[in-house]
Amino acid sequence: MKFASSTVQTSCDSPLGRIVLAAAHDRLVGAWFDGQSHQPDTARWPSDRNQPVLQQAQTQLSAYFAGERQAFELALDLSVGTDFQQSVWRALLQIPFGATVSYGALSARIGKPAAVRAVAGAVARNPLSIIVPCHRVLGAGASLTGYAGGLPRKTALLQLEGASFKPEQRQPQETTP
Repeated sequence: MKFASSTVQTSCDSPLGRIVLAAAHDRLVGAWFDGQSHQPDTARWPSDRNQPVLQQAQTQLSAYFAGERQAFELALDLSVGTDFQQSVWRALLQIPFGATVSYGALSARIGKPAAVRAVAGAVARNPLSIIVPCHRVLGAGASLTGYAGGLPRKTALLQLEGASFKPEQRQPQETTP
């Protein structure tokens, strides 16, 4: 992913851990749980707590976690991804609060029913966690699978939204006699 040289950042606390927010050209370009998979190196980006879209994102995320907001109203920039990734991320924005879809159904929605693995890869690289709701994508049969921020966070987000899913099932460990 390529971010503009004018990208600035801030961070905020949430019930699920610290969230790093990034903006460029008055649009939100990133929201990652600190340390999650596929989080870019933000060390070069200056901190700017007064950037308006970063302040709006913090306010709206706080309201979401408090159960007072179901949709985000923020200026977003998805251009850091490839055209394919952007098409997947736009499709994620169409999944309503409390609803879920499978990776297969998401693939079909973007007109690429055979591209389930590629769609899963794009979902995993979503730069706007929570705001572009990749946590609403489940495996076949509503099974809990993959989340760059970790399955415990995905579970908590789905529970916050009242979504239906099958809890993570751990594989039994082999034992040797």
